[in-house]
Amino acid sequence: MKVTVLYFASLRDAAGCESEQVETAATGLRELYAALRARHGFAFPAERLRVAVDAAFVGWDAPLRDGAEIAFIPPVSGG
Repeated sequence: MKVTVLYFASLRDAAGCESEQVETAATGLRELYAALRARHGFAFPAERLRVAVDAAFVGWDAPLRDGAEIAFIPPVSGG
């Protein structure tokens, strides 16, 4: 399946892009993030992130579907 992945803050820096189209055999969000973490060297484990599918926050057990827009959002600090 093909999904669009959006990256924010430190994940965007590590990936070197704000978004990418990903062809994946992952069956769930956690499996997708694990593959992307291995590819891009993300520092945060899944438990430290928020995840959204099609602009709505979801739990890590939400289904992954073809054509979805997935956003991985790390903790951020403000000033």
